[in-house]
Amino acid sequence: MGPIGAIGAVAVGGAIGSLARHGVNLVFAHMFSRPVPYATAAVNLLGSVVIGVLAGLLASGRLTMTPIMRTFVFVGLLGGFTTFSSFMLDTLTLTHSGARALAMSNVAGQTVLGLLAVYAGYYVATH
Repeated sequence: MGPIGAIGAVAVGGAIGSLARHGVNLVFAHMFSRPVPYATAAVNLLGSVVIGVLAGLLASGRLTMTPIMRTFVFVGLLGGFTTFSSFMLDTLTLTHSGARALAMSNVAGQTVLGLLAVYAGYYVATH
């Protein structure tokens, strides 16, 4: 897979994933008529299920994908839809490799540091 092919796969997949995420946001906004976290939760959970199913099918040999197709789906499409699914797959991969403590540190660390980062960014921008 050449660099142009990978870039194109990420760009096209990312555009489709981002549009799908925006579509979910619009549906939830219409359903609830006010901002609610349900759209983000739905996207994160759906993306996690999809990446888990695909990873399982690939690992079991029941699905094969070319490297460009993997890049399109995993990095582009699912990355544009939600990076949370990649976060969850990274954690699963650590767990399956026997690095359970590192997997839990990954979850705790990214969650805590992510919250600190968003609060710090908000603080800096509002003061």
